[in-house]
Amino acid sequence: MKKILIAGVISSMAPAIAMAHAPKDNPQHQYFDAIAAYCGKAFAGEVTAGNEADSAFSNKALIMHVRECSDTELKIPFHVGDDHSRTWVITKTETGLRLKHDHRHEDGTEDKVTMYGGDTADMGSATQQSFPVDQESIDNFNENGLTASVTNVWHMYIEPTTFTYRLTRENRDFRVDFDLTKPVALPPTPWGHE
Repeated sequence: MKKILIAGVISSMAPAIAMAHAPKDNPQHQYFDAIAAYCGKAFAGEVTAGNEADSAFSNKALIMHVRECSDTELKIPFHVGDDHSRTWVITKTETGLRLKHDHRHEDGTEDKVTMYGGDTADMGSATQQSFPVDQESIDNFNENGLTASVTNVWHMYIEPTTFTYRLTRENRDFRVDFDLTKPVALPPTPWGHE
């Protein structure tokens, strides 16, 4: 059964639509809109926190591209040099926001470790949201020998001049800051997308 909006009351619509009609003072709605405002633009970043586990990001161009935007979903490819395998997917849900990591191979097929992430556990703020790992992701990590990742928390910050992607867990704090004041040339199409 579909939900319909009657006199400002949501009666039975899809969960994503319910969040889409959240009040404008909802910090998650404001956060989502703040990122969507950059739709179609790309920005360069740099690692500002990390360790030896993050060497794959060293000395490579790091580009985020707010590539696809709808009222309920944002797709943001994260390019690491010539590696176009990563896309962050932020979706509005009935209870908040969800972050997933869409990982693909160069031929477009899904990596065995893909669509991992989590849902917000609280309202966060208009500039900061955190996404603790969900059970589906924990199961995937365990199946693929990535046991260190089962306590991951991803954070994304959107400030007037900087977008930040951050991953934290015990003994790990990885962070990339992107300069929103200087758009860059658009990167190639991410692997597995049109």
